[in-house]
Amino acid sequence: MNGTNFRMPARRWATVATATVLAAGPATLAGAGSAHATTDQGRASAVVLRTGLDVSLLNKTVDVPLAVSLNEVQAPQSAEKTALSAQLDGVNGGQPFSVLSADVATAKATVSATKAEGYTNLAHVRLHVPGLPLLSLIEVDALTSRATCEAGKAPVATSHLPGSVTVLGKRVTVTASGPTEVQVPGVGSVRLDLSKTSTTSRTAAATALQLKVSVNPLKLNVADVEGTVTLARATCEAPEVAPDVKPQGAPVEEGLAETGGSSMTPYIAGGAVSLLALGGGAVIMARRRRG
Repeated sequence: MNGTNFRMPARRWATVATATVLAAGPATLAGAGSAHATTDQGRASAVVLRTGLDVSLLNKTVDVPLAVSLNEVQAPQSAEKTALSAQLDGVNGGQPFSVLSADVATAKATVSATKAEGYTNLAHVRLHVPGLPLLSLIEVDALTSRATCEAGKAPVATSHLPGSVTVLGKRVTVTASGPTEVQVPGVGSVRLDLSKTSTTSRTAAATALQLKVSVNPLKLNVADVEGTVTLARATCEAPEVAPDVKPQGAPVEEGLAETGGSSMTPYIAGGAVSLLALGGGAVIMARRRRG
């Protein structure tokens, strides 16, 4: 097999090699300071109503779990729902049973690059459970919860319940200092927790009203209802904060500016050293060939 080898003159080869060193210097140092942006998004959720009730009918011969969520939304994808009622089938003689009705029932979850927020708002709420078709479990004029999480800031959780609260037909004043217990003879009991909030370094959660329910009208076991009800809950988790990235590499000495140096001076100096070394080798090779 025939092959052809091209021999480059020693002086030219030294010049090309030096140019390669000069070009590679800035690129090599630039790679040392590279950084990757974070992709961790924030999160948010909101729900108007969530129930976890166990409904036992006809002396517990029939057990129907009552698990209902109304206007539950989650983000990264921002979302909003405004349905005004929730119904349940199978516990009212085959007819739909209205669990909740309201004049306003809004749940909204939004997420941006720097902020996540969950928000719920209810007005003129009426909540019913099986066994008490004519008597509301609770009636509330207004409920609001908001959870806000901004990158680099402390999360904030708030809930508000202005106006009156009526539980099993009784007007009740509730406070945020602790739970309120309501006993109604011949009907049952309801425990209310008002304005529950919690925060961590990146998360927040707010619940306007949480109920623990035990209802068995006249102890007839026609409809025995046990469990929990949550009204107006909002949560959030803040987006990750991208760390500040500072350029890395060898610092430029202050004296360079006084002597007319620039940021390219280290690379030029390095190239000169390489040129001397490679040029010296080329001279030695040339002398040997002449000899």
